[in-house]
Amino acid sequence: MFTGDYIKEKYDSATEVRVSRRGRLQLRDPRYTLPTASDLVYLDDSPNYCVRDMSVGSLGTQGRHCNRTSHDMDGCNLLCCGRGYNTQKMTVRERCDCKFHWCCYVECKMCTQTVDVHTCK
Repeated sequence: MFTGDYIKEKYDSATEVRVSRRGRLQLRDPRYTLPTASDLVYLDDSPNYCVRDMSVGSLGTQGRHCNRTSHDMDGCNLLCCGRGYNTQKMTVRERCDCKFHWCCYVECKMCTQTVDVHTCK
């Protein structure tokens, strides 16, 4: 297991605690088992980074470009926080068929193509 995977697993299984009147940490929900010395605990929930909240420095994800077919972090389902996404056809001009010429320059053609661009709602 990689270090990042180990830390993510610990983060996902962290236990919420609160400070008692005596200044000790205790479980917020007694139905959970006590954390061990190697478990993570937290006092406050993480901010909701899906929505804009400048008090925590979150720009939100509205308007962010996403990948409709990806199941990873850049995928529309995850990145858009379940709000869905808009699809727009755009014409893109970019350099293509580039060739290096000895010595010393690169020559390219300009290609135009229509692509689907997905952005979070």
